[in-house]
Amino acid sequence: MKEERPTGAVLVYGGGIAGIQASLDLADSGFKVYLVERSSAVGGRMPQLDKTFPTGDCAMCILSPKLVECGRNKNIEIITLGEIEGISGEPGHFEVAVRRNPRYVDLAKCNGCGACAEVCPVSLPNAFDRGLGERRAIYREYPQAVPNAFTIAKEDGTAPCKLACPAGVNAQGYVALVGQGKFKEAYDVIRERCPLPSVCGRICQHPCEAACNRGDVDDPVAIRDLKRFATDWV
Repeated sequence: MKEERPTGAVLVYGGGIAGIQASLDLADSGFKVYLVERSSAVGGRMPQLDKTFPTGDCAMCILSPKLVECGRNKNIEIITLGEIEGISGEPGHFEVAVRRNPRYVDLAKCNGCGACAEVCPVSLPNAFDRGLGERRAIYREYPQAVPNAFTIAKEDGTAPCKLACPAGVNAQGYVALVGQGKFKEAYDVIRERCPLPSVCGRICQHPCEAACNRGDVDDPVAIRDLKRFATDWV
């Protein structure tokens, strides 16, 4: 006779409207639900819509109450930036390996105020708006996002200018700050790894510029001169 194992938890992969509703139904039935979503917030494509077919109702008017209910339900644990890496076991007794990608923001400390995005010097195409607008490198998926926390978008690996720098100075960081007119902040970033920025801004052989990807388009960014400028300004 086959052994009966208790079933007390369910994993739902995909935090769109279908996944949210399934999680709510399962949680109301007494199951512990793990809702795994690849992006930084649940909601899927529905927040990007204006109206829903065939009734023409407001998409966010339908979704928002479910987002709130899902976020508050004690039987639902939301795992964002998660990807399933493996499944083992059998029906009724599965084990799932989930890899959680870094958010680079502490969920326990972020209150969603948005002050970080206001001072972030890096602008990127806004994927939520299908690239029609811009957002900061630290961003919230959309205003009603659950969880209500920000995420830092980072490219894979390390910028080539930083890799080429013998001191490992965060060149792309202080260049972006100079571009925003935040010269003192740029100077502080330089000083984190370079104790003599005024000297390096004048006599450094600037291997960072040789590695700069902008050189594939026209000319490399004048990284050394910007270092000198920030230092002289301070």
